[in-house]
Amino acid sequence: MVLTYVVAAVLASLQSASRDSLIAEGIRFAPMQPAAALARFEAVLAADSTDGAANWRAAVALNDLAQPLRTSTDRARRDSLYARAERYARRAVRLAPGSAQSLFSLGLVLGNRALTRGIKERVRLAKEIRDLSLRALAADSSHDGAHHLLGRWHYEVMKLSGMERFVAKSFLGGAVFGQASWSEARRELERAVALDSTRIFHRLDLARVAAERHDPAAAVAQLRRIAELPNRFAADTIYRREAGELLLKLQKRER
Repeated sequence: MVLTYVVAAVLASLQSASRDSLIAEGIRFAPMQPAAALARFEAVLAADSTDGAANWRAAVALNDLAQPLRTSTDRARRDSLYARAERYARRAVRLAPGSAQSLFSLGLVLGNRALTRGIKERVRLAKEIRDLSLRALAADSSHDGAHHLLGRWHYEVMKLSGMERFVAKSFLGGAVFGQASWSEARRELERAVALDSTRIFHRLDLARVAAERHDPAAAVAQLRRIAELPNRFAADTIYRREAGELLLKLQKRER
C-alpha cells in the first residue's frame, strides 16, 4: 500500500512538471539511472508523442535497461524493452530524418537486437544499421556514437565465418557485407575513442578488434586504460568486467 502511494505520488509529480524540466531531469538521470530517465521522457511523450528529443532519449534509456539482460530467463523482458525502444526510435527518425541523434538511437537499438538474432535476421538488420550510421555521420561527423556504431558494424560482419558471409551475400541480400573490413572497424573505433576518450565501451570494442587482428599489445593498452577510467554509465560495470575477462585471456595467451 505504501509503495503504491509512493509510485502514484511520483507519477503525479511528473505529470505536473513542465516539458523542459522533465527533459532536463531525464538527461541528468540517463547515464546512471536509465529507469528514472525513462519515466521522465515517457511523461513528456504522454503529453506529446511527437516530441522528437523525448522519443530518441526514451529509446536510448530502454536500450540501456535491456543491456544487462543477458541470460535466457531474461529474454522475454529484454526483447520487450528492445521492441519498445525500436518504436520510439523509429518515430524519432520519422519526425526528424536528418537528426544524427535520432538516426543513431535507431541504429543502436537495432544493433543490440541483431546480436540476439539468427543469421537471416542479422543480415536484414545489418544493412539498415550501416545506412543509419552513415546518415548519422553525414549529419554530424563528430558523433562518437555513430562512429562506434559503424566500427561495430564492420567488426560484426568480419567476425562472421567465411561461409556465413558467403551465404549472406549470395542468398540473403547482404551484398553490402563485401564492403566490411577490419581496417575500417579499427579506424572508426579509433575515431570514437578520439572523440570521447573516457567512454569505456569505445575502448573495449577497439580492444576487441585489436585482439581479433592478433595485436595483443594494442588490445592490452586499451584494456589497461579502461581500468583507470571512472564509470560514467550504468552499463560500465558490465563493460569493465568484460574488459577484465579479455585482458586475462590475452595475458594467458602470452605465457
